[in-house]
Amino acid sequence: MSGDVSRETFSRLEVFASLLRTWNTRINLVSPRDMEQLWPRHIEDSLQLAPLVPQGARVIDLGSGGGFPGMIVGIAAGAEMVFIESDRRKAAFLREAARACGVRAQVMAQRIEVARPAPAPVVTARALAPLDILLGWAAPLLASGGYALFLKGKSLPDELTEAGARWQMSHESHPSRTDPQGTILKVWDIRPVEEE
Repeated sequence: MSGDVSRETFSRLEVFASLLRTWNTRINLVSPRDMEQLWPRHIEDSLQLAPLVPQGARVIDLGSGGGFPGMIVGIAAGAEMVFIESDRRKAAFLREAARACGVRAQVMAQRIEVARPAPAPVVTARALAPLDILLGWAAPLLASGGYALFLKGKSLPDELTEAGARWQMSHESHPSRTDPQGTILKVWDIRPVEEE
């Protein structure tokens, strides 16, 4: 899949990968056993979101951690990123990575529940929380007409059922190209069931 990106984007992704490897020796951004699979498991998985994000759009990334998917979206889609990451060491890494990779970014070292960035057209998250919780976090951060993109695993059908008890939403699924059990879930028009 990395062949789908321009040479400039690929070189910026390589800068990011190198920086992540260096920082990962000091703080746990990616589990050590995942480092050998950094490109397919993390970078290429996150890259799948880039075509679903309008070029240059403002994007809020929830629980950004080691920069997945947010930093990859920032690089590949030229997005203006807002990273919300409560761990201050990871937030420091995100600031350094954004600078090194030329990503326009604001890093909020806060818990998602208390962070109050201006709403954005796109909200992203990967391997963060069950859908029910993600919807509660994403809904107030989405601009009118905006949508959320969540990378989800094999438990998605159960999560959709569970979330449906509390949330009304429109959604569509795209199969993951990197994980046979994975799905990219696009969600919009999120509102609590009580509003009906």
